Amino acid sequence: MNIVILSRNPHLYSTQRLVKEGEARGHEVEVIDPLKCDIIIEKEKPTIFYKDRYLDYVDAIIPRIGSSVTFYGCAVVRQFEEMGVFTIVTSDAIQRSRDKLRSLQRLSKAGIGMPKTVFTNYSRDVEEVIEHVGGTPVIIKLLEGTQGLGVVLAETKNAAESVLEAFNGLQARVIVQEFIKEAKGADIRALVVNGQVVGAMKRQGKEGEFRSNLHRGGSANIIKLDADELKLAMNASKALKLPVCGVDMLQSTRGPLLLEVNSTPGLEGIEGATGKNIARAIITFIESHRN
Repeated sequence: MNIVILSRNPHLYSTQRLVKEGEARGHEVEVIDPLKCDIIIEKEKPTIFYKDRYLDYVDAIIPRIGSSVTFYGCAVVRQFEEMGVFTIVTSDAIQRSRDKLRSLQRLSKAGIGMPKTVFTNYSRDVEEVIEHVGGTPVIIKLLEGTQGLGVVLAETKNAAESVLEAFNGLQARVIVQEFIKEAKGADIRALVVNGQVVGAMKRQGKEGEFRSNLHRGGSANIIKLDADELKLAMNASKALKLPVCGVDMLQSTRGPLLLEVNSTPGLEGIEGATGKNIARAIITFIESHRN
């Protein structure tokens, strides 16, 4: 098969692993920068031109679209879809997952547990917003934040009001969530491939840090999920129509609670923590959809 990885950086760990595993299984694997693709729209003949050639020979794509290039990246993925090329995640699913508010609304309707969350349109009554999630401490998140950026823990009412007023003054859209104290600065990342959990790790924030992101100095260890955690991860994948994704959740006294679903999860942390060959699982998922 001819497999294309849509990635702006061919040297990233995840991209390199996917190339290696694809080639090991006898496939032609190519890394293409989606921002350098020309989308050619023509009646009954959608095509993509890249550098010096038309990409009319591609059998499958693996989108590794960064959040900063979601619009154009998804346009390229959508064009491949119109060309009949298999993609491990669709353009619509990527956009759904990148919209935190929209995805939480969809996941809530699917009956998936999550921290109590409030979104308001620059409300001046910040005290009421805080009360809706059970009072302080609260987590305040920018809707566009990634990798723990734009996430604030407000431990007191005054601090929460100050942060919300500051964000409102900047017209930055945020959500406010209850703080799950018993999680103790840790969360779980479950990696789903073909709708099934293929690996999971528990990420612990560094001392004094409530965010567990590995990019922020957290550590990770393999964990065996219980039945409720497995169910949450697979149901979240199904609800957002993301057969390949990373599902982040917290352990709480009322069971696992979903934080977010990542449509292009990194492989370095979870392969290192679990010893599982996630990249190979993604390639075999593509093979199962061979025309």
